[in-house]
Amino acid sequence: MGNKTLNKETQNYINANLTTDLHSLLLKKSPFPEVSMQEIVQQIKGKQVAQRKFPFLLKEGIVFPPQLNLEQSSSEKTALYKSEILKGKKFIDLTSGFGIDAYYLSRNFDEITLIEQNSELLEIVEHNWTVLEKKAKFINQKLEDFLTKNKESFDVVYLDPARRDNNKNKVFLLEDLSPNILEIQKKLLSISNEVVIKLSPLIDLKYLVSVLPNIFRIEIIALKNDVKEVVVFLSNENFGKIICKCINLESGESDLEYQFGDEENANATYSEPEKFIYIPNHSILKAGIFNLISEKFNLKKLHPNSHFYTSDEKINNFPGRVIEVKVIDSKEIKKKEQFNIISKNYPLKPEELKKKYGLKDGGEHYLIFTQSKKGKIILKSI
Repeated sequence: MGNKTLNKETQNYINANLTTDLHSLLLKKSPFPEVSMQEIVQQIKGKQVAQRKFPFLLKEGIVFPPQLNLEQSSSEKTALYKSEILKGKKFIDLTSGFGIDAYYLSRNFDEITLIEQNSELLEIVEHNWTVLEKKAKFINQKLEDFLTKNKESFDVVYLDPARRDNNKNKVFLLEDLSPNILEIQKKLLSISNEVVIKLSPLIDLKYLVSVLPNIFRIEIIALKNDVKEVVVFLSNENFGKIICKCINLESGESDLEYQFGDEENANATYSEPEKFIYIPNHSILKAGIFNLISEKFNLKKLHPNSHFYTSDEKINNFPGRVIEVKVIDSKEIKKKEQFNIISKNYPLKPEELKKKYGLKDGGEHYLIFTQSKKGKIILKSI
């Protein structure tokens, strides 16, 4: 690969400016006649993103693509998790992009094929995989064209459809993605009995089940309580049920597995606050299994719309935060006290509450503003 940014002098300059303001850097003239300042800044941005998102690429010889390709890539943590549940002989990524998912997901496969319609991006990935000593078959082609001509079968087909329209606006319905999943789902299942699709964390689970008849598994993957992706698994086999799993990576919390539809048959019980308050993590909230949580962990809800739970005895394997609390009156709140403020199903937002009560943000203690069935309440952590 003839990328001039790989020259030793250029790399030294890039590494020396990893913390420099990039806007001011773009105004300067490049010290290298064969490399533009835009190309230099692109590599600096890439290394900055890699530090937090995929540190395995922080090694000599790696080339980074433009910002949009970096943003659309999975993180190393979520890709590594997915790699642990997929295996076989032949793996294909039909939308390889910068190749982070493919790099990890293909670990347990003998033959790897990457499809990417952006020739410059694919060239970068092929170069990087050579540096990383990982082999694959690289095909520069549109996914639709590949599917039309392909005669091969694969153990696992993976794709991460583009979630932006022609105007660069974010989209997440399957018919609005590129490619249109609804149009190609049968074709995908004709070349593999397991199709894995990464989707937006905004996607509605009931909608997914209504438009993808071959779903047998849904995984909601959060990283440090931030939902990053919803992953669906399709198969030609009729499993008769859809298993859903909520995962919160790097949290120390237990995963939660349930059967799609269980929420409709679950019943919550209600109570005023007891000794402990339970706050579900965001993967649970995304799943919308609010009554099921009450039933599964034998916890009582405070209010139908609060999604806080309570008990007198502590439950240790709850997928979220557990806080020991007491109910207080607003008159007990003193100005300039420091709290982490949580407000749910309450008229005022945290910023408004801080201003109203003259509070500082942070510290080890919590103030929770919410409602029980009897009305508005304030809870203070003990």
